[in-house]
Amino acid sequence: MTTNRRIIRAVPAALLGAVLALSLAACSGDGYDTNCGLDQCTVTFDRGATASANVLGIEAKLIEVQGQTATVEVAGEQIGLTVGQAATEVGNFLVSLESLTDTQAAIQISVA
Repeated sequence: MTTNRRIIRAVPAALLGAVLALSLAACSGDGYDTNCGLDQCTVTFDRGATASANVLGIEAKLIEVQGQTATVEVAGEQIGLTVGQAATEVGNFLVSLESLTDTQAAIQISVA
């Protein structure tokens, strides 16, 4: 195979890799950070912030934290979660509480 053909075949693959890397990048907003893969995202909310994040085509927000339970709203449905609890199904998504600290609550949302 000639060098030109190798380059022509390599360019689309490189562009696809760059687009994929950008789509998997972490992003943040006022009161939250996200880290997403192809079919799952971890959203870390600052406790006390009134923030919502749009991930995987749905909206997620932290409603409140009482003790070891975080109430979140995902795709319009409110659920209570505790760390270590099995993921809860909300529509076509699985939602779990990854961590809960004095300053943050991290939830994982994945496609079911």
